[in-house]
Amino acid sequence: MRIASFNVENLFDRAKAFNQPEATARKVLADIAELNGLFEHSNYSLARKRRMIELLTQLGLTKSDRGPFALLRQIRERVVKRGQNGVQIVARGRDDWVGWVEARTEPVDEISIDNTGRVIRDVNADVLAVIEAEDRVALKMFSDHVLKRVNGVPYDFVMVIDGNDDRGIDVGLMTRAGFTIGDMRSHINDLNDQGSPIFSRDCPEYAITTPTSERIWVLPNHFKSKFGGDNASSRARRTAQATRTVEIYQQLRASGEDLVVVLGDFNDTPASAPLAPLLTATDLQDVSDHPMFDSGEFAGVGTFGLGNDNQKIDYLLLSPALFTRVTAAGLFRKGAWPGVQPKRWTVYEELTHPVHVASDHHVIWADIG
Repeated sequence: MRIASFNVENLFDRAKAFNQPEATARKVLADIAELNGLFEHSNYSLARKRRMIELLTQLGLTKSDRGPFALLRQIRERVVKRGQNGVQIVARGRDDWVGWVEARTEPVDEISIDNTGRVIRDVNADVLAVIEAEDRVALKMFSDHVLKRVNGVPYDFVMVIDGNDDRGIDVGLMTRAGFTIGDMRSHINDLNDQGSPIFSRDCPEYAITTPTSERIWVLPNHFKSKFGGDNASSRARRTAQATRTVEIYQQLRASGEDLVVVLGDFNDTPASAPLAPLLTATDLQDVSDHPMFDSGEFAGVGTFGLGNDNQKIDYLLLSPALFTRVTAAGLFRKGAWPGVQPKRWTVYEELTHPVHVASDHHVIWADIG
């Protein structure tokens, strides 16, 4: 069985703000989050209305519900009125209307989409965790159409549980025939002491039945990113996510499940404090520490960007019973930008410019006998 994790950085559509300078993207996402937070109040006070108008202006939503990087969805009734006197907040509170603000998306480069398909085709995992899939429909369409277009084989089972990120950044799973997805459990409603979701996306539990009738639990994850800078708040959230993932893993082990995989984009390095609960306080073992692990043409173990050691943020962690059965493991980098000269690894001939990359992330994989 080959199992792998790949952050595809969206399959078809990506938030337009992400293609702007980081400071711009960070500001857009912060404004959207603040405005949606204000919309949730039961009473729109004068101060709240003034701030709403400021944020609508900053997001370019004063003349239309469609701004350069954001959309105002007014599903039932209206929150704003536009006229000669400018923008007015006409709703009195959350109960007066239904709607929200969301990030606008734009299509991913077509060559990039095909290169993503080539990577998935060539890795050919039996069980593939897909990080940053828009939704199940998009992932199924990608499997059925893009993989076929690049002479790959579509996956037999495709599953995504919508998570907590409203930008279409979910974690999903695709498996081949014989690797049936059975029991599924979501943790989108796991809350911290303040009543907020622990997981930025989700930490779903998938029970996979193999062709030999073994049951393997697969836990894909995507921890809080460092986008816009790493501060105490983001570190605390990654710590909480790692801690909760440990609890889920230990519950599985305590119930007699010995075959467990925790994998995905953890957005931090092995020596970081936020990942310590996972990497040093459990018996989970990182496949990159296995003697059979092969990083390929470039010796670094980094899974992001140029593959330097300090760019290792994607993981494939195995319970001891699985780790002892690893027969091969490594990184697949052919769809990632290799630098200029000298190039660090061989890439697809279609990858001639950074915009053509399948992803900034490299695939981490393991063969289990």
